[in-house]
Amino acid sequence: MCLKTFTLFLLGYISLTVTTATAQQLSTSDSIDIFIKHKMQQRHIPALQIAVVHAGKIIKSTTYGTANLEYQIKATDESIFSINSITKAFTGIAIMQLAEEHKLKITDPLANYLDSLPGAWKNITLQQVLTHTSGLPDLLDAEEQVLGHGDEQEAMQKVKMLPIEAQPGEKFSYNQTGYVLLGQIITKLSGMHFTRFIEERQFKVAGMKLTRFGDSYDVIPNYAGAYTMTRQVGDRFVVNSTPGVSYIQFPVFFRTAAGILSTATDMANWIIALKSGKLLKQQSSIAALWTPAVLNNGKIGGFNLLTNGYALGWPTVTRDEHPAVGPVGGRRSALFVYLKDDLSIVILTNLLGGNPEQFIDEIAGYYIPDMHEVSGFGLPANLKKLRAELLKKGFDQAIPVVSHLKKNDPAFQLTEKELNGWGYQLIAQKNMPAALAIFKLNVSLYPQSANVYDSLAETLEETDQIPEALVNYKKSLALNPQNKHGAMRIKTLTEKQAN
Repeated sequence: MCLKTFTLFLLGYISLTVTTATAQQLSTSDSIDIFIKHKMQQRHIPALQIAVVHAGKIIKSTTYGTANLEYQIKATDESIFSINSITKAFTGIAIMQLAEEHKLKITDPLANYLDSLPGAWKNITLQQVLTHTSGLPDLLDAEEQVLGHGDEQEAMQKVKMLPIEAQPGEKFSYNQTGYVLLGQIITKLSGMHFTRFIEERQFKVAGMKLTRFGDSYDVIPNYAGAYTMTRQVGDRFVVNSTPGVSYIQFPVFFRTAAGILSTATDMANWIIALKSGKLLKQQSSIAALWTPAVLNNGKIGGFNLLTNGYALGWPTVTRDEHPAVGPVGGRRSALFVYLKDDLSIVILTNLLGGNPEQFIDEIAGYYIPDMHEVSGFGLPANLKKLRAELLKKGFDQAIPVVSHLKKNDPAFQLTEKELNGWGYQLIAQKNMPAALAIFKLNVSLYPQSANVYDSLAETLEETDQIPEALVNYKKSLALNPQNKHGAMRIKTLTEKQAN
């Protein structure tokens, strides 16, 4: 792992001539601007747009950076960004619009609407397709290219020959095939191509004047482009130090899965239209749209610990505090609707790998103060319990405190991954003593893990405790001889000591 750095920011200076309410609003906005510019620099994001919605209104809409690196063209509020898989959220709304018109039911099997399906596909429901629990084979190949060379008939012919990947409802498995089938159903039931149906029933209704379908092949006025920090070399990806151009095509038949380009303001207006009943008339439709699928084992499944569930085209952030629905696209764009807070945040970037979903909660924290990581937001329940005790007794007491908590509650458990993640959060917050204590705790709980020794060694090195760092790098390497990072640091630090 690499150490992550973070800068704590002071609130911007506010003129004494403005009202208190305006000063507070401007101060929040200034702080967000500083935070975002730091994140852009840290992650090499060329351009970023943000829009914040509260109480049915856009309260912040700002654009930063460079839309085109080749010609150094500044990004503006009219710069257009690809939203990639956030497109699936539009498809979910389109299906629910047809459901409100009684043209389909999401519990219906695919065979009710499509002919010539393989036998194993016929009883898969629209809901299972929308939530990626269908078990269908994927339309993308190992290189993440759409099958069929851009031809829908050829693509479907090829994917229908592939075996089913899992029984319906068995697991969450992100899948593009189902969304192509949904496009076919929308086209059939609406009487118009699905792209036009989405344009007419969502873009126009929400006043999304700059939003359109397209990809890298199209000439798009004010397009912010697509950049990436990775380059494929053989069968592996190499991370570069500066962004390079990324070229992505989405065949028209694939554009229920990805292919919409928009602005943060347009996306904010889309959220306002959805929540105000302009896109879906019934609140029960929105509730269904945002309810994560329950698997056959009674659990929910999603991408990761953050977007841990998936509803009808909408990933969900299912948690007790400040739950959200959070469509993400291409590791470059994110949109979080905070379900209990009347707050929505849209972030669009032109860097694949910018991953704004990883810091969108922190931006929400400027409007909802208890959402800041430094306050413990986002930590699993047992880590919060541990944090509360350590704040009272001191982080240097982590090992005995955990022993006491386990004695009082046999169900109290801390995973290696959770502790390691918290340790790096503490580093980002410049709390090195606390981070060291947590990494030492992790070593005591998981002494056979090479990774925990590596993380502890890294932090010891950062705090100039070189002999102790070397001891732990060597322990990590003994447990995992393939730890190239540990081997490199041992060599570098040994040479440094010799000189």
